[in-house]
Amino acid sequence: MITIKEIAERANVSRTTVSRVLNKSGYVSEEARKRVQKVIEETGYVPSEHAKSLRTKKTNVIGVVLPKISTETSNRLVKGMDEIFAKEGYQILLANTNLEPEKEIEYLRLLKSRHVDGIILSATTINPSLVEEIYNLNIPFVAVGQSISGLTNVILDDYQATKDMVDFLIQKGHKQIAFIGVDERDRAVGYLRKAGYLDAMRENNLAVESTWVQKGEFNVESGFECMSQILGTSEKQPTAVLAVTDRLAIGALQRIKESGLSIPEDISLAGMGASEFSRYVTPALTTIDFSIEKAGREAAALILRKIGGENDHGMNITIPYRLIERASVQ
Repeated sequence: MITIKEIAERANVSRTTVSRVLNKSGYVSEEARKRVQKVIEETGYVPSEHAKSLRTKKTNVIGVVLPKISTETSNRLVKGMDEIFAKEGYQILLANTNLEPEKEIEYLRLLKSRHVDGIILSATTINPSLVEEIYNLNIPFVAVGQSISGLTNVILDDYQATKDMVDFLIQKGHKQIAFIGVDERDRAVGYLRKAGYLDAMRENNLAVESTWVQKGEFNVESGFECMSQILGTSEKQPTAVLAVTDRLAIGALQRIKESGLSIPEDISLAGMGASEFSRYVTPALTTIDFSIEKAGREAAALILRKIGGENDHGMNITIPYRLIERASVQ
């Protein structure tokens, strides 16, 4: 394997000149640059990433911790990040917690030991142990989806988006609106979206039946079961149902159909997340588009600025959303 010293000898330049050409830094005359590049092309020299990282103290790798790597949301988030990182020569090292909060700390420590240049975390929940671990990282860090005090966060407006969806249903004439949520330890999707629903109902002086509010998990089957509870235990039937994810809404849709009811004639249905399949179910699902790819791009841009030495002293970047009206609501 050819070395920088050998390239320098063949090109009749110093090793410093070769390093400057390889790293694209420092002054090199055009004539010398061409001689070095010619030798590199003739020999097929590929610089060692390990050696380069030792010299520059950078690996050009960003660690990204995700709650569930197989979901469409995670895929869209990473897609947005990669659009930015690829242009700047960075690679992504993914870690999947599979919705197990204890793995978040484990992966943060592992990524730090791998000397990544920065870490982006999409957390399942926020707890004191996790926050302490993040503060002890001492490397560039950005959180996505959850807000951590004093740090840089890219967040979705879960609360207001949910209120807007409930207000939309009310404007359509619905007063009996059920809700399918998730565990409130997930502050963004669990707590804030439920709070948006309850506040919208309260502000419009609408009653909430206890059996209309169900808690599920992040899957279609759970939406089916929650809808069964709403239909089977309520004294009166809601005219509309809001689920905090499209997956939950799809499960609810199937249960409503199996009960012999029609959507939207008997029950209107709305989800959140604008998943790809939300437009292909029958009827197509009314939902909220949170611009997940944009959140990924914003997080990537922020972490690169931090790596470059910019100190934002912690801030929240809120990504805009839009309500998509489709045939599942009348």
